Amino acid sequence: MSFVASLYRRFAHIVHELAKFGSIGAIAFVITTGVGNLLHVGFGVGELTSTGVGTVIAATFAYVANRYWTFRHREQSGLGREYVTFFVLNGVGLLITWLIQGFTKFALDQRGWIAYNASLVIGTGVATLFRYWAYKKWVFLPEGAPPVTPATGLPDASASHDEDASASASASGDENVPPMESSSRPQTEGLAEFTRR
Repeated sequence: MSFVASLYRRFAHIVHELAKFGSIGAIAFVITTGVGNLLHVGFGVGELTSTGVGTVIAATFAYVANRYWTFRHREQSGLGREYVTFFVLNGVGLLITWLIQGFTKFALDQRGWIAYNASLVIGTGVATLFRYWAYKKWVFLPEGAPPVTPATGLPDASASHDEDASASASASGDENVPPMESSSRPQTEGLAEFTRR
């Protein structure tokens, strides 16, 4: 029993994060499915358009909920950068869902509300796995990540320049030059994430 407790303590952070992400994803799925079915089944709008509109509404909810609940412990690199990156990645997730819906409709020749919802469930499931990985990598950055330039959304070049200058001074053996403080992302980010308590 102590092994299970130890294992849980070791992975508690990721378990809690996944539970929050899953809860938000479930609500977002209800929004996507509800809006999609309302438009497609209720008003006869096309499958891809219905799914697209539902996804945009659900993604707006998911961004706010994930930023201020699931990933609130992570660095805030600017609302504009996060929001744009979040929606670009959701666009990729939507494309994954559309591909599965298109395959169901055109390759398998399965149509109607049952086929629509089945392909929506499968597509959303695959897209959710991609989104979780992508949000942690590009949207909600880990603590200690280098600062981001608001204009470009990319890591600040001056921060990496200071780090390179400090590294070259150390390599040359110049002990009169004090080491610069580094704000770079830890190399053991993945391991630290699993062992953080």
